[in-house]
Order: sequence, then C-alpha cells, then structure tokens
Amino acid sequence: MDERAPGSSRRLRELGARVAGRCGRIVEADWFTSVSFALIIINALTLGVETYDQAVARAGEVLLAVERTCLALLVVELALRFGAHLTAPRGFFRDAWNLFDLAIVCAPLLPGVRESITLLRLVRLARIVRAVRLFPSLRVVIGGVLRSLPGLVGFLLVATLTIYLYAMVGWMAFGDVYPEKYGTVGRAMLTLFLLLSLDGVTDALEAGRSVSEWSIVYYGSYIVLASYLLTNLLVGIVVKALEEAHQAERPERGRRGPGTVPSVEAGAPAGPAPAAADGSRAGPDRSRESTDLDARLRELRAALDALEAELGRRSRAHSTGSGRAVGRRSKSARKAARVRV
Repeated sequence: MDERAPGSSRRLRELGARVAGRCGRIVEADWFTSVSFALIIINALTLGVETYDQAVARAGEVLLAVERTCLALLVVELALRFGAHLTAPRGFFRDAWNLFDLAIVCAPLLPGVRESITLLRLVRLARIVRAVRLFPSLRVVIGGVLRSLPGLVGFLLVATLTIYLYAMVGWMAFGDVYPEKYGTVGRAMLTLFLLLSLDGVTDALEAGRSVSEWSIVYYGSYIVLASYLLTNLLVGIVVKALEEAHQAERPERGRRGPGTVPSVEAGAPAGPAPAAADGSRAGPDRSRESTDLDARLRELRAALDALEAELGRRSRAHSTGSGRAVGRRSKSARKAARVRV
C-alpha cells in the first residue's frame, strides 16, 4: 500500500494537470468568449420580452426554458473556469469576476431570494454585467469610472458650493419676482443646476434683464464658471482616470498572456508551452534576448579588466616615481654630510 500511494497520487496530479490544461485552452479560446457573450445577449432579450404581458401569455414556457438553459450554460462556464484552476484552486477565488459569477448562480438558491420575483429578476439582470469581463475595452471604461470616484468627490464639493453661492444671490435678486424658480434656495439651486446644460439660458437671461441689467453679469459669470470650467474639469478627471485604467490593464494582459493556461506539473502530458514568469513564452525571442544579455556581460567584463589594468599601471608608476624621489633626496643628504666633514 505504501508503494502504491505515491504512484496513485502522481497519477491524480497528472490527471488534474491534464484537465486543467484542457479547460484552460477552452476558456482562452475566442469561440468561448463569443458563446458567453451570446448567452448574455439572449438573457437580456429574454428579460425584455418578459415585460410584455402578451408575450408571456403566449410563450411563457419557452421563455422559462430559455432562462433555465442560460442558467445551466452559466454553470457549465463557471465549472470550466474552475477546472482551468484545478491545480491551484486559490487562483479561481482570487478573481473577483469568478466570485461574481458564483454569487449569481448561488443567489437564486437562497431562501429570501427564490420567493421574490423582483429579486430573481435583479439577479438575472446582474448577468448582463458579466459582459464587462469578456471585453478589455469595457473593463477599461468601468475601471476608469471607479478610479474617477475620489476625484469626483472634490468636483461635487466645488460644484455644490458654486451653485449654492449663485443660488443665494439669485434668491436675493429674483426671489420676489420669480418665486417659482428662485423663491427658496432649493428652487434656485435646482434652476441653476438645469442651466448647466445651457438649455433655456436665453429665456432666463431675458427674464433677468426685465428685473435688472446686472443679471447679464450674474448669468454670464455663472455660465463661464459653472457650465464651462466645471464641465471641463469633470471631463479632465474622467479622462485621466481612463488613462490610468488603460495603463493598468496593459501589464495585467501582459501577465496573463494571450493564451496562458495553468502550469502543468512535471510528468504531465505535453501541451502548450508554459508561460514564463513575465507572461511571455519561451522561444526564439527569449533566446535572442539571452544572447544579447551575454554579449553585454562580456563587454562589461572586458571594460572592467581594462580599467583594472590601467589602475595597476598608474599605481606602479606612482610607486616608481616616489622611490626615485627618495633616492635623490638620500644622495643629496650624503653629499651635504661629506661637505661638512
């Protein structure tokens, strides 16, 4: 039994590595992404059709069958993704999208969810969000929106203070004449917020001129400060966040590699070449890089040897010159002693 145990465990590891390799190749295939996206579209269309009572009355059973088929295929997709991490299951749970898919599958089984039609529809609606994981461009957009949230907090604070100040001035100037728009500070803020889109600003300016000519300065400064500057500031914050998200997406795709699959342990059957530590595959490019690196190392060694030789020659020359100077000083001292004698 002791001799058979290592062999059986090795065969299990080989089997797990083989299954992980095949599941990884399926998950990384282009057709797999296309099928997953098609399921998301079918699920979204089914949800839209269910909003029509006549369609539900005529094809209710068909819609239910389509919904269950989408759920079954989602379970299969999740199983394949887990199988791709069979040799290292922790990698599956480190991916937030895998946890999201797992929550979508398990949510209808919870006691509080399966009895509520609204919650079930919300869970089904959440499946549409899965399209983000399939396309890098969508991930960049969502990542940019999330990264812009800290900057948006400061933007909202500045915008709120600006609108509040102009609302107080508008309440004092136009509150008695136009109480439906400037009767309170809340109504004034709502009116100015709607003017951010410059819709109706001409009518507001004409109405303000009937009260005072200073309304031109009021509305003109508000349009320049709030509508132009704040809008451009918002666009700048979002664009910067999108650039950061795009730069963060590049190294992540580089680490994953275009066709990276989980590594196979020793003794597993032959498959695609495993990815290197930096996400690139071993091949001619890697051999050329190693050759260039060896050539550079040889050049550096030669330069160091030449530098050491030059330093040695200078030190010997310095020591020889010092010895000659000492010899000349000793000869002159002996001559001086003879003269005194």
